[in-house]
Amino acid sequence: MNTIMKSASATAVKGKQPSLDDLLQQALSGLKRRSSKAVRDSMVRFNIPTEHALGVRMSDIQALAKQLGRDHELAEALWQTGIYEARMLCAYVDEPERVTSAQMDRWCRDFDNWAVCDTLCFALFDRTSQAWKKAEQWAKKNVEFQKRAGFALFWCLSVHDKTATDAQFLIGLHDIEAAATDPRHFVKKAVNMALRAIGKRNKSLNAEAIAVATRLALSPDATAKWIGKDALREIAGAAVKKRLSTK
Repeated sequence: MNTIMKSASATAVKGKQPSLDDLLQQALSGLKRRSSKAVRDSMVRFNIPTEHALGVRMSDIQALAKQLGRDHELAEALWQTGIYEARMLCAYVDEPERVTSAQMDRWCRDFDNWAVCDTLCFALFDRTSQAWKKAEQWAKKNVEFQKRAGFALFWCLSVHDKTATDAQFLIGLHDIEAAATDPRHFVKKAVNMALRAIGKRNKSLNAEAIAVATRLALSPDATAKWIGKDALREIAGAAVKKRLSTK
């Protein structure tokens, strides 16, 4: 039995459930046991700040999350620590149905790197009832990682939301075109990925995305031109066309 489960079981034997503080300390202890200086040092290569990081591999974070289970209150407590891996853990521990609009905005304002931003969007936020609303709102933000979050949501919703309508993604394409001149690295990369993802969803959206990418590729703006040309190489390519023709 792992240490976390042993501690929780010992508390249960005494006739009470583990407190939130108990669970938080167990989670943090679990992260610290899995940490290493080598992993922490390697994070710099991926543009991830290490000031508040322990150095834990993603696979270990996900394994720990499975042991902890879903717990909305624990997720909030983990977020408040400010520790990089604790915030990554939130994506797999929080309960999507209990995540509120105010919480999403508050956490989004705390984003200070692409990894936490993208992981929260792909593993938690896109499963909430607020996902589409936040994608549209955040795509218009000025702060770099808040803006990235909007396009990260459009990106992952194109993959995960099987019931979304084309009209919802057309809004995303409009926001993509509007943001395509933002030269900041983590914004332009997310805009590009959102455009490519929407363009691979179905034939109709492929045509719409190609039209947007073509206009961007012809833009005098260097960032827009790069986004458009890079997207066209994939969404107008033979492999995507073939895959969509069989759907």
